[in-house]
Amino acid sequence: MSDVNTIFTEEVLTKLFPKDRADSFFEALFGDAEEGAYDIALQYITHVPDENTLHFELHLTERPGKCLACNLTYGLPEVFSRHPILNIKGLVADINSELNGLLQTKEWSLKGTRTISNGLHVIPLVVSVE
Repeated sequence: MSDVNTIFTEEVLTKLFPKDRADSFFEALFGDAEEGAYDIALQYITHVPDENTLHFELHLTERPGKCLACNLTYGLPEVFSRHPILNIKGLVADINSELNGLLQTKEWSLKGTRTISNGLHVIPLVVSVE
């Protein structure tokens, strides 16, 4: 199923998770998008046929003049999984649509935040498929 790996181009990922979604999230959280310390982008990692999973990551990238490392990012998977603006459940439904019947999404989970650097933290999104 190597075709799965060609579906999630940068264009598709930006459509699935628009760049302005982080601003909307911070607007709801703080009342001002400028208060947000990071941008959020969706990245496709791989399809693991043996596990029947698709692996994505939410990349939290520090904004200029802000401090990502100073923010509490380790509790975010739980917050992100429930937040209506980030709408991970809807995101997975949209991923299912992009698969166009090649696979069917089932369950999903956000894994623990990983620190890649002071300016980049990653939250893995694992989607079970059949």
